[in-house]
Amino acid sequence: MSFDPNGEGLNVFALVIYVPDPLGRFLDDLRRELVPHDNPHAHVSVLPPRPLEVEWQSASSQTRMLVEAWPPFDVELTTVEVFPATDVIYLEVGSGAAELRLMHDAISTRDLQCLEPFPYHPHITLAQDIAHDNVPALHERAGRRWREFPGSRSFRVERAVFVQHTKAGRWLDLAEYNLGLMAAKL
Repeated sequence: MSFDPNGEGLNVFALVIYVPDPLGRFLDDLRRELVPHDNPHAHVSVLPPRPLEVEWQSASSQTRMLVEAWPPFDVELTTVEVFPATDVIYLEVGSGAAELRLMHDAISTRDLQCLEPFPYHPHITLAQDIAHDNVPALHERAGRRWREFPGSRSFRVERAVFVQHTKAGRWLDLAEYNLGLMAAKL
């Protein structure tokens, strides 16, 4: 089921929305500041990582039909929070969260259905896999840096990308879909 010719892909796929620059660049730099070994690409997951029971191309076709019928929308990032069960430090999504939840529920069906370990919560991860004792200090630093960011905390969602996890711990972009493309063709 892997896409890459070297067979490095794992049977773990997700649907993400990348955060455009300059906000995306700031979030990538912040994540590297909090977790130096990370190689981030700031995003909101629409479908958190999941295995597929079908070839990725089949799941991609299902995704394309739904995403391209979805109208573009805006997302605003609000506050730095922590998921207590996992110690993940993240940015909360304010406006746009309802659209992301609807999109998640509409796409997480048929070939893309998966029993997720946690209820879907739109967010942008800033730090994960960190020692519990380090969470308070990193949470405080992330909050301070976020308050210092002078740019816009909103972005327009116009594209989604189907990605695959690799053995090297990276995410490989497999397919990109434009929101609202079907409506534009009508």
